[in-house]
Amino acid sequence: MAISVGKPVIVQSYKHDQTLHRIWQQSVVLQDDEERIVVANERTKVIEANGRFWFTKEPSVTYFYRDRWYNVIGIIKGGGISYYCNLSSPALNDDEAIKYIDYDLDVKVAADGTFAILDQNEYRKHRDEMHYPAELCEILESELARLQEEIRRRAEPFRPEDIAGWYAKFQSIKEDK
Repeated sequence: MAISVGKPVIVQSYKHDQTLHRIWQQSVVLQDDEERIVVANERTKVIEANGRFWFTKEPSVTYFYRDRWYNVIGIIKGGGISYYCNLSSPALNDDEAIKYIDYDLDVKVAADGTFAILDQNEYRKHRDEMHYPAELCEILESELARLQEEIRRRAEPFRPEDIAGWYAKFQSIKEDK
């Protein structure tokens, strides 16, 4: 099942030790090119590694980059669009799913553009337990700085109109089915 625009896809995140972390049961592909894969979903089932599951509350649009060490989720809420960014390996897709390795560090961006870095203790714990190579840690630190600069500049996708445009495309695809 190769991914294609307008079709559903599964998203899988892993940890550095190759253990499964989380699965998003269904997202719809909105773009797939050399730079990134953009998907959207709403009320999708998310399955944790321990088998527990939950459903997303708000619609979202996610940018998975092929050459950046993070992904960005634009979350559509009544009070505006907020963002959740995961420091991660670049995304890859195969016949099964879009896949990436989650490196714990996250950045939460409020609708007003203010942001906070989350899960630094979890990152340090896993870095030590899973023996992240020094080169990987340098890449993650550099990409975290890059991500923060993108947020400050309000570069795509950190503008509400970017997420709103993709969400409109998602709605259109759903209506055509």
